[in-house]
Amino acid sequence: MQEETRRKGITDFADLTPMQEGLYLWQGDITTLRCGAIVNAANSQMLGCFSPNHGCIDNAIHSYAGVLLRLACAELMEKQGHEEETGRAKITPAFNLPCDCVLHTVGPIVSGWLTRKDKELLASCYRSCLEMADQNNIKSVAFCCISTGEFHFPNDKAAQVAVSTVKEYKEQTNSEIEVIFNVFKDIDLQIYRDILR
Repeated sequence: MQEETRRKGITDFADLTPMQEGLYLWQGDITTLRCGAIVNAANSQMLGCFSPNHGCIDNAIHSYAGVLLRLACAELMEKQGHEEETGRAKITPAFNLPCDCVLHTVGPIVSGWLTRKDKELLASCYRSCLEMADQNNIKSVAFCCISTGEFHFPNDKAAQVAVSTVKEYKEQTNSEIEVIFNVFKDIDLQIYRDILR
């Protein structure tokens, strides 16, 4: 797995240029990013995607981290004794990924109109991950676009929640954590560029 990731090419967070102080935007494969932690948009079972060869980020992260990630998640969930609540976060080692850790969070599933509760739960995902990172002395976190794929959160609204929640957290806590907004699609790149300019 590590050799496969090397072949894809590893990007070091330290080589990125901030868009704003402590805030970065990077388009690419999150499984190739070397940083403190990457965020996995997980499902409530927290055991990786159950659809073989599915194109979601959960599947990609578990595939390139290797089977030990699924075992670590299974151990966490067995201890917890129930499915993961939306808006919370768990931490595991990254195993074969170039980052140090993986933060797993379950985003809201949007069905029909976007509600205030959906926005609050998404904000909670970002806050929970940042809190977990600070508690574990992680200096940099790369967020994927939580809930925007299979969970149908509108991309532009999700980006607004992401940026405002991260900024608010950093201001309220005086956290010096560096945050990378990782995007894969061109549409998300443009949305984040517009917000962060």
